[in-house]
Amino acid sequence: MECAILSSNKEYTYFSFRDQTIRFRTSRHLERYTEILEWDAGYIVVMAKYETVPEMEDYIDLIPILEDLYINVDEFLAPIQKVRVQYE
Repeated sequence: MECAILSSNKEYTYFSFRDQTIRFRTSRHLERYTEILEWDAGYIVVMAKYETVPEMEDYIDLIPILEDLYINVDEFLAPIQKVRVQYE
């Protein structure tokens, strides 16, 4: 199963698949992502822990980010079947 990885470090979110990692800014209050609830071809529903609030559902739309980076959205996302949270 083709699986991508979601993580964060300080104010950046990282989305990694195969040999590519996309980094984009997120809230400076994000502590960590805790669980992927849904993956829908570029749209992620995720549980996240922020400094200022309890764990909550959050949403990430990768499509505009990929388009801004001139990455072929369909080609990049098509093989991804699952996303998981991973921290080192």
